Amino acid sequence: MMDSYVLDFQQIDKTSLPLVGGKGANLGEMTRAGFPIPAGFCVTTGAFRAFLEQSDEMEAYFLRLEEVKADQLDEIAVLGRSIRDHLVTVAAPAKVLAAIMTSWRRSGEAKAYAVRSSATAEDLPTASFAGQQDTYLNVLGEEQLLQAIRKCWASLFTDRAISYRAKNGFDHRAVLLSVVVQQMVFPEVSGIMFTADPISGHRSTISIDAGFGLGEALVSGLVSADLYQVRAGEIIAKKIAKKKLAIYPLPEGGTVTQQLSEDRQEQQALSDLQIIELAAVGERIEKHYGSEQDIEWCYAEGRIYVVQSRPITSLYPLPQMSVPEGESPHILLSFGHQQMMTNAMRPLALSVLRTMIPFGKAAIRSESSIARIAGGRMFLDITKLLTLKPARRILPKVLSGIDELIGSGVAEFVQRDSFIRNLPRQAGLKREILRTARPIVSKAIRNLVFADTSQGVREVNDWMTASLKVSRTRLAGAVGPERVMRVQEQAGMMLRALLRNVLAYPLAGIISLRLIMLLTEKWLGDIQTVHVLNKSLAGNVTSEMGLMIGDLADTARRYPQVAEIIRQDDGTRFRSSLQHADGGAEFIRQWDRFMQLYGMRCPGEIDITQPRWSEDESLLLPAIHSHMRTMEEGEHRERFAQGAIEAEEATRELIGRLRDLPFGWFKAKLMSRLIQVFRNLMAIREHPKYLMIQMFGIIRRALLDEARLLVEAGVLRQEEDVYYLTLDELLQLTQGEPFIRLDERLAERKREYERFRTLTPPRLMTSEGEIITGRRKQKDAPEGALLGTPVSVGVVEGFARVVLRPEEAKLNKGEILIAPFSDPGWTPLFHSAIGLVMEVGGLMTHGAVVAREYGLPAVVGIDGATERIKDGDYIRLDGTRGFVLILKPHGFKGGSTPNTPT
Repeated sequence: MMDSYVLDFQQIDKTSLPLVGGKGANLGEMTRAGFPIPAGFCVTTGAFRAFLEQSDEMEAYFLRLEEVKADQLDEIAVLGRSIRDHLVTVAAPAKVLAAIMTSWRRSGEAKAYAVRSSATAEDLPTASFAGQQDTYLNVLGEEQLLQAIRKCWASLFTDRAISYRAKNGFDHRAVLLSVVVQQMVFPEVSGIMFTADPISGHRSTISIDAGFGLGEALVSGLVSADLYQVRAGEIIAKKIAKKKLAIYPLPEGGTVTQQLSEDRQEQQALSDLQIIELAAVGERIEKHYGSEQDIEWCYAEGRIYVVQSRPITSLYPLPQMSVPEGESPHILLSFGHQQMMTNAMRPLALSVLRTMIPFGKAAIRSESSIARIAGGRMFLDITKLLTLKPARRILPKVLSGIDELIGSGVAEFVQRDSFIRNLPRQAGLKREILRTARPIVSKAIRNLVFADTSQGVREVNDWMTASLKVSRTRLAGAVGPERVMRVQEQAGMMLRALLRNVLAYPLAGIISLRLIMLLTEKWLGDIQTVHVLNKSLAGNVTSEMGLMIGDLADTARRYPQVAEIIRQDDGTRFRSSLQHADGGAEFIRQWDRFMQLYGMRCPGEIDITQPRWSEDESLLLPAIHSHMRTMEEGEHRERFAQGAIEAEEATRELIGRLRDLPFGWFKAKLMSRLIQVFRNLMAIREHPKYLMIQMFGIIRRALLDEARLLVEAGVLRQEEDVYYLTLDELLQLTQGEPFIRLDERLAERKREYERFRTLTPPRLMTSEGEIITGRRKQKDAPEGALLGTPVSVGVVEGFARVVLRPEEAKLNKGEILIAPFSDPGWTPLFHSAIGLVMEVGGLMTHGAVVAREYGLPAVVGIDGATERIKDGDYIRLDGTRGFVLILKPHGFKGGSTPNTPT
């Protein structure tokens, strides 16, 4: 069989992929499983390899293919055309032709065939390659058949196929092509069926597209299709399209596109009975493969035929969880969106975070059951909380402060009958919540009403210093299982301690801000003055970090040799170069002080596997360089001082206006207290994250030290392998318990992580896989504007600078920062920008809070902002109304463009 050039479907199963490609393997697998597949055979990859060996030029072509990049479209077009033109001149080996003719005659010379390409890297669970190669329908006779096979072989080198392989990292030499030759079925109706809804992701919804004639009309986009949706054997939705065209076979071979008669155009293509029958076939195919399927089907002479099935690769992975039968679907919230870091994380990082969550766990060291993993991200199961009626009213409003679409999505979901009807009962939940929340709320109210809040920052700083000292002491000297268990304990206690000892301070600040906004609007009709009160809050650790980076930039400016070393951005020789530079010693002293305070931070810092600033100094150099390019010496300190002055002036003005109102003395006194609480305590909002990341720095060092011992013992190949283990698995290794095929497991997790990095996580999803999107409030915005959530007032115009990774940023003066998200590791760039746009976030997330402190207009929550806005576009950012308008695209030649912000 390995030497065969042709194999019948009955000789093929899912293990035959190297011989017949993904499409061929699936058709053989389904034929042998008894599904209604039209008969046929595959011209194997062995035949294709023999064909390529006839060419003396393909080796040179492959060398050129290895050099080409996915976005080099012009080069790909020229190269692809050259290869295809060459291949049509290459003669197929006689033994290959003989094998094809033998199978064709046995199948039936007079019959019509569909001839399709089937690559070894298509229809895979992780990459479909759908539409990358060619298909030929209604092929009749020997000459048409051989011509179609040759064209299929050449189609491995279409522009789209070359670009797709380059983008997804497939070796051009390693991808081989088989050709599927399948008896044609001439259907009355055909289409595509997804055994999970490809739009919403709902795993229990079968989605069917149907049209008249051959399915190519739907696949090629020539005609709109009927849409039917089936769930649990019942049709839940039907949308009948106006189907103007259909593709039909010609007697002499090939196909023709025809216009349908007026009465057929809006006729339902499949009857309700046929829809249910087809959905049942889809369920059986999914069950056979054990995964959701994208199925091509047709209906002819009263019978359903399946002509292809492949995995649906576009679905976001489901979390591993079990919902009791009959219980409402669970709703899961993206932890990454809440933390402004939506990148995929490795297993160790996810394990630490799951251990850190204080709820839904049997013991301090265990991982939380409400924290679920899907696609390399963590999602929080908030269903249990939503069983309480007050939570269904309050929680969406709270979540809107994190992300407007998350809040509106939860609000919509909890109104669904499918959710309300079968809610799980949660005995004692209200008592548990009250027991946790009561002391925090009580202390927050005390801070709000009468406590002296002027020492709030100092009190929290003192508690944090003591906590860190205890943590370092507990981990010092511990080795092996004891060290790992203490790490688990540290992680397990961390968030609970923060909630108990710190949360009441910023909570009082947040409540005071809400009351200030509410009362100012009610009493004065003023919503603008309040925003000035956010500026330059004293004691905010993230703002202080940004100021220190400005100080480093100022020091570098005074010493040209130091400035040049920073511009070179060579982290490997950074410190050694400074030691020989004029002013280098002074800069190093400042640098080391900065690293002592903030070296444990980095972009994506909630991922404990990410290198810290103290470990990779090159991560911070672009921020200092950008600061030097965009600001004058001392400007950052002057701006901060000016912000504090403006906040004081706004306070005096506000209090003065209130005194002139009826009962003004009372209103002024109340407002004065609220502003005092807000200015004293809101800065502490960044402290919990800061302490968490300091703890992560200690834990990271302990885990890497343990990994080094495992490498020395020959258990792990390299220290970084520990990133692909959970804490429990690491404990098992340190206890000497053997892992079966550890290297294979680690390799598989590394491949998974690389795949997960390409996925875009949803804000909200259900246990059934449905993605909940939410809706924005209607905005007063110009036509064509990109809508988001306004989080920091002001309007600016300037050139867009799209930054995907802060260590690669090079901002110029007057540019607006466009970023996917921004955790504290991004904050060093804020001084260099005149405005901020992010794809995720809300009013109370990190980037928004810091933007308000800096007086930086900001809009967040614009989906796809880093793709829809191009580097160099001239844009208007309206942080008051919440939109971005592209005024002039990059490269626009018409008219003049101002180069300063308004």
